[in-house]
Order: sequence, then structure tokens, then C-alpha cells
Amino acid sequence: MLVVVSPAKRLNWDAVSGEQTAPQFQDDAVRLVKTARNLTLGDLRKLMDLSVDLARLNRDRFKVFSAEPDAHDTRPAIHAFAGDTYIGLEASSLSQEELDWAQDHLRILSGLYGVLRPMDAIQPYRLEMGSRLKTRRGTNLYDYWRAAPAKALNAQAETLGADTLVNCASQEYFGAVDPKALGLRIITPVFMEERGGEAKIVSFFAKKARGSMARYIIQHRLTDSTGLKDFDTGGYTFNPGMSEGDRWVFLRDYPDA
Repeated sequence: MLVVVSPAKRLNWDAVSGEQTAPQFQDDAVRLVKTARNLTLGDLRKLMDLSVDLARLNRDRFKVFSAEPDAHDTRPAIHAFAGDTYIGLEASSLSQEELDWAQDHLRILSGLYGVLRPMDAIQPYRLEMGSRLKTRRGTNLYDYWRAAPAKALNAQAETLGADTLVNCASQEYFGAVDPKALGLRIITPVFMEERGGEAKIVSFFAKKARGSMARYIIQHRLTDSTGLKDFDTGGYTFNPGMSEGDRWVFLRDYPDA
């Protein structure tokens, strides 16, 4: 069983020890950075709806991005991303054995790198999958990546002998995985909060829960999808009545403020 998550806009560049691996699509990342370098500050602001300061920061990141970076300029992807999903994932507290298992079973979808393994070395960047960055392949990053993410996931699933993918990524990022090219069963956990008899998705909680689900899979070495239904981190429980097909709903009472 494979599990995929989204990256994060926010990064954590504190020093992390351990061996780093080379991203599968490093050459594509370099090509995309070369394209992004041609954008003006105003272009970058419009492309990702950034403030002047953030646009300047990311312009400078693209300028220094290297095709062959030194290890001190990179971080393992699982430790470098620091958004809500990664609060739930809590990668810093995973054991080395758990990280080794995650290296084979967890994948991070990325607008710049396509598909990342947890220990893949990344450089600081921000390039969201939904960005309308024009390349020779089309008008946006979905056009650029086409079937490549699905093929990469299929290849790893074949290596593991897996037939199921757990989608803990956002719609924006999983939209880059061509369902026609992906030969796997896709289970999508949905995390909802209930208050006063009404259940709804709350973005912050859902993102964190997707990271917690990925952590649960890693720590329990899950290879059978039925084990997902025992997930109870944060007070969530599987709700069969609200679930439909492979869209599995996990519900909890709305947390007190």
C-alpha cells in the first residue's frame, strides 16, 4: 500500500542529519526553475498570489537553485516541509526504522519535483501545483507533469507488490495524478468535524488529520486497507454510514476552542 500527501508552502530549514537521496525528477525541477527565472517580480506575485516580500524571496530562491546542489544546501523533503499536514505527520519523532519504511511507502506530490520520497534532497522553493506556469508542454503544471506522477507511483507499487493507494493529498495536488494512467485502487480518507448534529470539513483540521493518517500507516506498517478503519488519532472514528465506495469518512466531535 502506498500513501501520498501534499507538500507545504512553509519550510523548516533547521539542520537535519542523515543520508539524503536524489529526487527522481531532479532534471525536470531544473527545467522548471529555468522557466521560473524568466518571470518578473510582478509575474511571480500574480502566479502564486504572493506579497512583494514573498515574491522577492522566491525569485531569489530560483536564482540560486542548483542542478547539483551541495548537501548543506538541501534538506530531506519529509523534514523540510512544515505546514499543517506535517504537524500531523510529526516526522521528527519517527524512528529510523519508520523513516526507512516510509521511504518505500510514502510519496509527496510536488509542483516542482513531481513526486518525492521522504528522504529526497530538496532545495528551498515554492511552486504550487495549481500554478499556471507556461512551459513547452502547456499552460500549467498539470500540462507539464501529465502522466509522470501516475507512472512513478505505479512503478513503486509494482516494486512493493501493492495494489492500493491512500490519497492523503489535497485536490490541487492529487489532480496531477492521472487516474487513467494509475492502475491502483484509490482510497481517499475524508476528515470531518461534527457540532450540533452537523458535520463539515474544516481545512486546518483536515490537513493535520491527513498527516496523522500517513503517520498511522507508517507506524503500523499497514499493507491492508482494512487497517485504516482503526485510525483513531485525534479522536476520529471511521463512519461507515457517511462513507461511500472508497471515499472513507472519519468523524469526530468539533474540538473545543
